[in-house]
This record gives sequence, structure tokens and C-alpha cells, in this order.
Amino acid sequence: MRAAAGVWRWRHNPLRRGTDLAEAWVTLVALLLIAVAAPLAGWLCGSLTGSALQDTARAQRRHRHATTATVVRALPDRSVMAANPDGISDAVPRGRAAVVWTGVDGSRHRGALSTFKSDSRPGVRLRIWTDDRGHFVNSPMKPRTVRARAVLAGFGAAAGTAGLIVVGRRLVVWRLVQRRYVRLDRAWSKAGPDWGRTGTGS
Repeated sequence: MRAAAGVWRWRHNPLRRGTDLAEAWVTLVALLLIAVAAPLAGWLCGSLTGSALQDTARAQRRHRHATTATVVRALPDRSVMAANPDGISDAVPRGRAAVVWTGVDGSRHRGALSTFKSDSRPGVRLRIWTDDRGHFVNSPMKPRTVRARAVLAGFGAAAGTAGLIVVGRRLVVWRLVQRRYVRLDRAWSKAGPDWGRTGTGS
């Protein structure tokens, strides 16, 4: 509203400089772009990101398989962790164990695994996810994860677009101010030497 009022105020003002009106128009256009372009960019980025993540999730569901690993023995804390059971990537492991499991193709596998159960005694069965070759992987991406990442991408794109518009406006206004100073210097260089002298009209 202030930008629109500024445009209207400078239309017929006798003190108006060309840069004043241009600055008001630039501000008004920037506000309109923030109101229209930023949400549009956010929606477009969120939609594209969500679509791509859904394709990824579908591919993961096709090539990742839930199976059960059996604990052979507990391992000391310094043992190397191969993967997380149940695809939990943000939890704190409570132990490590050597486990065996059968891949989707029937092949037998053995490896080290971080466990999220306090009981890592031999014979304990843990739910894990494997790929087509029987190797440890995280669980397929869940729909709520897809939605959350798409929303974050959309908000990020909208904020980034708005930020670029604000920066662009500031650069344009800075350039207008520089031009204003240049014109003022030129005018003063002409009027300054005669300022206050009798008969010069100043």
C-alpha cells in the first residue's frame, strides 16, 4: 500500500524527480512479484520435488525388501557398523552385533549391525531392509517424509525467490540513488560558483 501510495503521490508533485517515481514503481513491482512469483516458485518447486521423491520412493519399494536378521553374537563398541536395522537413521544405537540373514534371492549373508534393542544376545531376531543383492539398506522413504521434504523445498524456493526480488530491488534503488547524486553534482557544478552573488538570480 505504501508503494502504491508513493506512485500516486509522485505523479503530479512539482518537486518530483524522475528517480523518485522510478523508485516508487520499482518498489511496487517488487511487492507484486513477492506476492505472486514467490508463492508460484514455491508451489512449482514443491510439486516437482514431491513428484521426484515419489518416483524415488516407488523405486525403493520395488528394490528394498524387509527381512529378518538373527544375532549370532554381540560385538564390542569399537566394531564397525555396517547398517541400521529397520532403516532408522536418526536414533542412537544401543549396541552392535554380528548377524546372519537371508536375501530375497535366497542367498545367505553375514555382517555387523548396529542394534537399537538393549538385548543383543544370540538368537535375537531383528527386522532389517536389504536390496536385491541382499545388502543392508535403509527402509523405503515413507509418504510423510516425501511430503515433509516437498513442503520444505517449496518454502525454501519461495523464500529464495523473495530474497532475490528484495536484493534486485535494492540494487536498482541503489543505482537510481547514484544517478540522483550524479545529476545533483552536475546541477551544483553549474549553480555553485554563482550561488549568492548579486544579479545571478540566486
